Amino acid sequence: MPSPVPTAHPEGVAITTTAHLPGVQTGTRFWPQGWWRLVDLQIGIIPLPVYLILVALLWVLTSEGEIKADAPTMIAVLVLGGFTCAEIGKRLPVLRQIGAGAIFATFIPSALVYYQLIPGSIVKAITDFTKFTNFLYLYIAAIIVGSILGMDRTVLIKGFLKIFVPLGLGSLAAGCVGTFVGTLLGLGAHHTFFFIVVPIMAGGVGEGAIPLSIGYGNILGLPEGDVFAQVLPVVMLGSLTAIILAGTLNWVGKRKPHLTGEGRLQPDTENDMQARAPVETGPIDAATVAAAGLTAVTLYLLGVMCHHLTGLPAPVAMLFLAVLAKLASAVSPRLQAGGFIVYKFVQVGMTYPLLFAIGVSLTPWDKLVAAFTIPNLITIVATVVTLMGTGYLVGRRLGMYPIETAIVNACHSGQGGTGDVAILTAANRMALMPFAQIATRIGGALTVTGTLVLLKWITKVG
Repeated sequence: MPSPVPTAHPEGVAITTTAHLPGVQTGTRFWPQGWWRLVDLQIGIIPLPVYLILVALLWVLTSEGEIKADAPTMIAVLVLGGFTCAEIGKRLPVLRQIGAGAIFATFIPSALVYYQLIPGSIVKAITDFTKFTNFLYLYIAAIIVGSILGMDRTVLIKGFLKIFVPLGLGSLAAGCVGTFVGTLLGLGAHHTFFFIVVPIMAGGVGEGAIPLSIGYGNILGLPEGDVFAQVLPVVMLGSLTAIILAGTLNWVGKRKPHLTGEGRLQPDTENDMQARAPVETGPIDAATVAAAGLTAVTLYLLGVMCHHLTGLPAPVAMLFLAVLAKLASAVSPRLQAGGFIVYKFVQVGMTYPLLFAIGVSLTPWDKLVAAFTIPNLITIVATVVTLMGTGYLVGRRLGMYPIETAIVNACHSGQGGTGDVAILTAANRMALMPFAQIATRIGGALTVTGTLVLLKWITKVG
């Protein structure tokens, strides 16, 4: 019998179907073809029959008091909860375009815990698992190292050379204007800068809000969950603002075509930032992927060592070590390819379960709701508008297309990779994705690192 045909999944996961196989008649009998079609229906990454079995099993285990904080049980609980909440967000019109999956995967469990709608035994097990297994740090290691190693080296170098000026000046201007506006609105310069302006430009959730929350918690002696609850809404609202403004710039570009290259940064170039074709490394086997995962863990442990020696948070130190290894060609192309597979696996399979775990154990709902205030909203909009406006003006001054540079700067205030896709989709500029990745990952990493160094120095001086 012919092998099943893999089809693309929106999250990048291959789904096996049999609809186009020769000799397989649809609608003729239930077993096995009808059953296969049922299995291919998925909620997130979970096949529908497996989803229903997990719901029944967890209900029975909860009723019998058998929910424990062991790895198999927690994998089932977090995957089920995370992808259920994310699927709800992804099916909502309009909101699904602004990262509603991530919002729901974090906010819904936080609210359910606050209103005591999740059994206490499950809440305790998730909390224990999250706090005592370093699940969070494993995610950070894989997502940061894998994403950096998976980037094209030429794209990384050219991106620095071409976009650094508008991105850097935009960040400085946004920091000043956002802090000034927040101070005028009574938020205080310290709170506005560290808890509103910086999170907007920190690089999203996994690469920004999470390591930023860890760093703030270590330096200020605050619970990481309380910090995360403050910065996460800011990240989401900053991304939403950037999406709306990017769509507006697309509308402006249709009416003033001399201001845009329709995806090209500079005149007289053809796809000047298009990534090179991937290096031919041959098939990537399981051993290479495992080696890449171990490399990520090793870099994280080196980051831990740097933390002990310098005080720099381990995830941030690890990120710079990964960038250095990439730029110095210290990692072979084959291992880089394996690292990118690790990154994609973690991104697809672990992000929503991790956000669910964070929502349950580390995100107080009352503090989360308190962050949605009019002064916060005005400060966020002022910060993003300044970031994009500066990119527009500086890009035009440097002979670049101003709409393109403004949109790249917008990605610096986006919700990580999800925000990049939403912003570039709204702007109809998906060709700018390499620049967007640099603005999000490298720009976010520089923002997080510089901010934590500054905060540590202020804390010591104070």
